[in-house]
Amino acid sequence: MKRRDFLKATGLGAAGAATLAAPAIAQGMPELKWRMPTSWPKSLDTLYGGAELMCKLVAEATDNKFQIQIFAAGEIVPGLQVLDAVQNGTCEIGHTASYYYFGKDPTFTFGSAVPFGPNQRLNQAWYMLGGGKELLNEFYKKYNVTSLLAGNTGCQMGGWFRKEIKTVDDLKGLKMRIGGFSGRVLQKLGAVPQQIAGGDIYPALEKGTIDAAEWVGPYDDEKLGFYKVAANYYYPGWWEGGPMLMAFVNLDKWNSLPKYYQSVLEQAGHHANSWMMAKYDQANPLALRKLIAGGAKLHAFPAPVMEACYKSAKELHTEVSASNADFKKVNDSLNAFTSQGYQWFQVAELGYDYFMARRSQG
Repeated sequence: MKRRDFLKATGLGAAGAATLAAPAIAQGMPELKWRMPTSWPKSLDTLYGGAELMCKLVAEATDNKFQIQIFAAGEIVPGLQVLDAVQNGTCEIGHTASYYYFGKDPTFTFGSAVPFGPNQRLNQAWYMLGGGKELLNEFYKKYNVTSLLAGNTGCQMGGWFRKEIKTVDDLKGLKMRIGGFSGRVLQKLGAVPQQIAGGDIYPALEKGTIDAAEWVGPYDDEKLGFYKVAANYYYPGWWEGGPMLMAFVNLDKWNSLPKYYQSVLEQAGHHANSWMMAKYDQANPLALRKLIAGGAKLHAFPAPVMEACYKSAKELHTEVSASNADFKKVNDSLNAFTSQGYQWFQVAELGYDYFMARRSQG
C-alpha cells in the first residue's frame, strides 16, 4: 500500500493529504527508529503478520522517516515480557495480548478478553466507542504505557485435550496451558492452569508436562501441530469470545511523537486489526477441514461443563471486583455495553446467522 492510498484508507484522507503533502512530511518530520518485540513466533503469519503489517504501513505513510523494527518472541525479550520491555523503556512499542500480564493486576484481562465476555464485534465496539479505550489507558498509565488497537482473532477454540472432557469432574487435576485470567476460572473447578508462550506449547504437550492446551484456532493450531499429540479439539473458547491484541507504547515515547506520527501509528494498528480479522475468517474454515482429515476429533464442550465454567467465571469476577476498584470499574462498563449489544444482536444478527448457517449445511 502506497503512502497516499494509506492516507485515504485510514481517514487521514484528502484534507490530511493536502495539508501534509509529501515534501512537508519529508522535510518537517523527524527520523525515528523504534523496536517492537512481540509475543509471537514468526511462523504465525496472522499474529506476527499483523504486527509486521503495522510496522510496514507506518514506514510507507511517513516516507520511511518513522521505522519500526519487529522482533519475534524470544529474539530480544521473552514472549511474555513484552509489556515489561516497553514499560521500562527497553523498547518503544510492543505487540502482545494484554491478559498475559494479569498476574500484575487482573484488570489487564480486559485489554484482550474476559471469560464469557463479548464477541469480537462488541469487544471492539466497546474499546473504540463505548469508553473502553479511555478506561484501559487510564489503567495502563500506571504501567507507563498506552494502548493502540492492533488485532483481533475472533472467537477462539477451546483447545486440545489428550482425553475427552465429558463431565466437570474431568477438569479436576487437568494440567492445561491457558493464558491469563481464564486459568483462574478453571482453577476454581480443579484444573491446574499453566501460562506458556506459544512456541513452547508443543513440546510441553508432547512430553506430557501438560494434559491440554489452548492457543487460537484452526489456522494457527495446525501450524503449531497440536493435533499430533492431543487429538481431541474442543469448542468454543468461552474465555476468548473476541480477544483484542494491543500495541503497547511507552508513554513518554508516545507523548514525544509528533501528532501526525501518532495518527499514522494508530491508523496502522486499525488497518492491521481489520486485516487480521479477515485473515482468520478466510483461513480457519479450510484449516479446520484439514485438521479433521488429519485425525483431529471435534467436540463441543458439554452443556454442564459450559454452565459450570460460566458460574465459576461470574463468581470470580464478583470476588475480584470486591477488592480491586480498577477491575470493577472496567467490568461494570463492559457488562453494561455488552448487555445492550446482545439485545440488539438477538433482533437481527442471530436470526440471520442461524438461518444462513443451516442453509450452508444443506
